[in-house]
Amino acid sequence: MINPVWLRSFCTLVELGHFTRAAERLHMTQSGISQHLRRLEDFLGLALIQRQGKQFTLTEAGEKLYREAQDLVDSLSTLGQRLGEDPAYEGLVRIHSPGSVGLKLYPKLLRVQREHPKLAVDYRFAPNQGVEESILRYKADIGFMTMPSTLTEIASQPVGSEELLLVTPASVKRVDWRALLQLGYIGHPDGAHQAGLLLGANFPEFQHVDMFRLKGFCNQISLILEPVSLGLGFTVLPAHAVNAFHNFEQIKFHRMEYSISETLFLITRRHKVIPARVKTVISLAREWL
Repeated sequence: MINPVWLRSFCTLVELGHFTRAAERLHMTQSGISQHLRRLEDFLGLALIQRQGKQFTLTEAGEKLYREAQDLVDSLSTLGQRLGEDPAYEGLVRIHSPGSVGLKLYPKLLRVQREHPKLAVDYRFAPNQGVEESILRYKADIGFMTMPSTLTEIASQPVGSEELLLVTPASVKRVDWRALLQLGYIGHPDGAHQAGLLLGANFPEFQHVDMFRLKGFCNQISLILEPVSLGLGFTVLPAHAVNAFHNFEQIKFHRMEYSISETLFLITRRHKVIPARVKTVISLAREWL
């Protein structure tokens, strides 16, 4: 690998066109500049300058190296400054969450990104286990789960709650146990857990979702209600996902006698320093949720 100190001496020499002035700029001796140049030429096995007395001209290799090295030297010279910068609306923020939370947060974050173009949002939908794994493996900066993490490496904080809704085709005006058995069930990745919470609290007959005929399964949050809207079955989903469905008039959600809400937890890697841009997103998410 080329020594960046040699490159800096070479680029300064080319810019100033004089060994003495280059040495003064870099607070070195003229012989030090010459030594760096010689070591660079030896490393590359190429002559970089042709001397004419106290003057010099660049060889073709020298011209190519100068063109390639300028940006690198400039970048290295400001690296320390850039590492110390921590802007609130610049840089990449990686967020993982279940789909329903994402349907609420992602459009709002895009509007923030539009106002602050230097902010980049990488938003990915995943079930609770996938979110937890992403935080653990440093693949996400923040995550949202519908249960606290049990891992010691991860910190969990409640940030809001989301009501669970029983959703049927629009033609179903009233639900009872027999109606659900006749409709059949549309599954999704968090469906067994969410249906267990809501149906278990409202129907003494309920034991598990396998009691219903499985009429379909979908792992895409925006499409889970498509088969429901076509009359193919019922499902249980968080309110954000229901409210975001594009064909809302073809479905009907039913609030049960015993309302059930899932607590939303913000999860981060414990003891990891949180950059300002991530703190900005956390603050906004708390406000929205």
